[in-house]
Amino acid sequence: MSIREIPLIIGGEKVISKSTNWLDVLNPATQEVVAKVPMATRDEVELAVANAKQAFASWRKTSLTQRMRIMFKFQQLLEQNTQKIAELITEEHGKTLPDAEGEVGRALEAVENACAITRLQLGDIANNAATGVDVYTHNQPLGVGVGITAFNFPVMLPAFMFPAAIACGNSFILKPSEQDPSATMLMVELALQAGVPAGVLNVVHGGPDVVNQLCEHNDVKAVSFIGSTHVGTHVYNHASQHGKRAQCMMGAKNHMVIMPDANKDRAINDLLGSAFGAAGQRCMANPVTILVGEARNWLPEIAERAKKLIVDVGTNRNADLGPVVSPQAKQRIISILDSGVEQGANLLVDGRNISVPGYERGNFVGPTLFSGVTTDMDIYTKEIFGPALCVLEVDTLEQAIELINANPNGNGTSLFTSSGYAARKFENDIDVGQVGINVPIPVPVAYFSFTGSRASKLGDLGPNGKQVTQFWTQTKTVTARWFEPDHQDGETVHTTISLK
Repeated sequence: MSIREIPLIIGGEKVISKSTNWLDVLNPATQEVVAKVPMATRDEVELAVANAKQAFASWRKTSLTQRMRIMFKFQQLLEQNTQKIAELITEEHGKTLPDAEGEVGRALEAVENACAITRLQLGDIANNAATGVDVYTHNQPLGVGVGITAFNFPVMLPAFMFPAAIACGNSFILKPSEQDPSATMLMVELALQAGVPAGVLNVVHGGPDVVNQLCEHNDVKAVSFIGSTHVGTHVYNHASQHGKRAQCMMGAKNHMVIMPDANKDRAINDLLGSAFGAAGQRCMANPVTILVGEARNWLPEIAERAKKLIVDVGTNRNADLGPVVSPQAKQRIISILDSGVEQGANLLVDGRNISVPGYERGNFVGPTLFSGVTTDMDIYTKEIFGPALCVLEVDTLEQAIELINANPNGNGTSLFTSSGYAARKFENDIDVGQVGINVPIPVPVAYFSFTGSRASKLGDLGPNGKQVTQFWTQTKTVTARWFEPDHQDGETVHTTISLK
């Protein structure tokens, strides 16, 4: 089996890094090395920024129509290569092929939003704001932008960043996750094939040193990050201290509330899919469910259905979940699950020791379900980022809302009910950025912005929707007044246009 050597992309060309530090990219189901990725040198990062800066000078003046047409072509190529991209995601990340194909679909939505740039980047005008005076705004690109993405969505997360950024006229440097870079690289190559000019879209790989260098660089104007709270907080503070505009979408502890009047079968199916799909490695997964009133009687059925979920390699289309991304991730997940037992939660479904025949070295963790969970337990306070579900029980919707609002995170939450009154009360009283009503994972379609809140988000503006255009542009306001030409050289200059 050949091992891919992941290149950098600088100035529109694939560049083999001169770094002496290369990391193995592993297939999480087999532990086989499928690729090697470099930690870019300081000179290589500097070269990427220099190319991006140079390309920006002409790209910013490229017409909106031309930028839009490139996005349309990119969308077409991305759709045509869905299967190939999904296979790379499954090979390096581990998620099932249907999940991976769904990820490409969500990436397509973000690219399609960028295709609307001719409308999203329009300015405003006030004619005769004062007598004979017009005031109008231009939404102009910032310059060189940077995107730093996590491993869990190697195609969707970059799609939240660079398509909109370059459609707005910026140049861009992407720093993808080193754990599963191949799908990201194919996506970028398709963008270049679609007509993105050399230097407008660049890729460097690396760890904290590369991230810090980008955040500190004088020619970088904005930084977008999606990943863990620890890293995101550092990126936001570091970028802000160096004068960058920054947005960071970070950790979560999402809750699903199930009312006793909910459609039982749909609620349980959606709960299990949102908790255990993608092996729980979603920032919008539902690792906590709150059963209200008589809905707590559904717990035995929830547990029985969880036990029947299929754990297998991602290439098995019948699998409900594949392996987690790395041995380190598996070790961390199981350590937190062990703490749940030690701290007194009831372990109803145990996936800690699962083994998949033929793939005994794989990073598999099976569906794990706890009841009797309290809010001071580690399984509740920590983001497990694995296939684990914590069940809490309350008597009323008001108690559920109070419990969720007391959690520091505000990424997403959902309510399953048949009551319009309960739904309206929930969406108005809950202090969480993204709310689902009978929708388990309330990530909005891409023409609405991703709107996590509180400890799940730093920065005023989110990716996608109208907000993404606001983040990647700066407003220039012009106040203009024009006079009829005056006398010149003692003669009157006559005009053929009446300005009265």
